[in-house]
Amino acid sequence: MWYVYLLESEGSKGERYVGITSDLKRRLAEHNTGKSSHTSKFLPWRIVTYMAFSNQARAASFERYLKSGSGHAFANRRLW
Repeated sequence: MWYVYLLESEGSKGERYVGITSDLKRRLAEHNTGKSSHTSKFLPWRIVTYMAFSNQARAASFERYLKSGSGHAFANRRLW
């Protein structure tokens, strides 16, 4: 399974992150131990929402959508 996940910083209000992984627990641990340069400044993180996909290409496509302008609007209305 492939997961598209939405994180929210518990330490810095308003900081959010969208990512993709095949191992959600490991990836969250990496974010919370500072192994990701994009999220290390805003520790700790919590999962707000995640979606599971059986196909990596579809998961990657959905992640790209969420990072687009219309995807941001959709996520703000429905996922955060």
